[in-house]
Amino acid sequence: MGSFTTLSQSSPRLLFRQLFEKESSTYTYLLADSSHPDKPALLIDPVDKTVDRDLSLVKELGLKLIYAMNTHVHADHVTGTGLIKGKVPGVKSVISKASGSKADVFVEPGDKIFFGNLFLEVRATPGHTLGCVTYVTGDGPDQPQPRMAFTGDALLIRGCGRTDFQGGSSRQLYNSVHSQIFSLPKETLLYPAHDYKGFTVTTVGEEMLYNPRLTKDEETFKSIMENLNLPYPKMIDVAVPANMVCGLQDLESKAN
Repeated sequence: MGSFTTLSQSSPRLLFRQLFEKESSTYTYLLADSSHPDKPALLIDPVDKTVDRDLSLVKELGLKLIYAMNTHVHADHVTGTGLIKGKVPGVKSVISKASGSKADVFVEPGDKIFFGNLFLEVRATPGHTLGCVTYVTGDGPDQPQPRMAFTGDALLIRGCGRTDFQGGSSRQLYNSVHSQIFSLPKETLLYPAHDYKGFTVTTVGEEMLYNPRLTKDEETFKSIMENLNLPYPKMIDVAVPANMVCGLQDLESKAN
């Protein structure tokens, strides 16, 4: 199944699960306020192929799913947000306004997404795509400590997302990571949308020391990104059009 659990040291109210989809090496994150009577929950970056697994876990844990969120318009898998909305009435899909995609809720930098007494803060981290955002747990005594940031493809463990498609820009990505992620406390836990080597979590402090790309100066980073020679993403022609409509392109085309 590929499910991992990380406990947040000083917030007993946060229930957190890290889930894995092996085909695209995607992490989906489940967060809930377990001390709230309704146990409101949200999913970050759900994948269409693992929606049933995710919803089964939500049900087993007695949670009320209120949001299905994306960090950006993915190019390597089809999002599960549309399927989730069809299976769980009342769930709202969330994505950045800058993405140009369809959703129920469009977020912008500085917005807060509340689930019970907990919240995620939205930080704009474009560069991999125009609409990438990072979701960061709240800053406060009743919020999880250390803080947690869900970085999507902007920052990976010892890496970062490619910048040669979907309005990507290496300069923009470099500045996003340094101003919006590396500015967080060094002990902040970083959870990416993917990992291809079996890692599950890192910290701001670790990446500031050991990230082989983002520890370099901006010009060197730009040169690295321009010379990756990566293959054309095999799912991009299917995933991007579908993800622009909440992953429901097939259903929409059949309805028309």
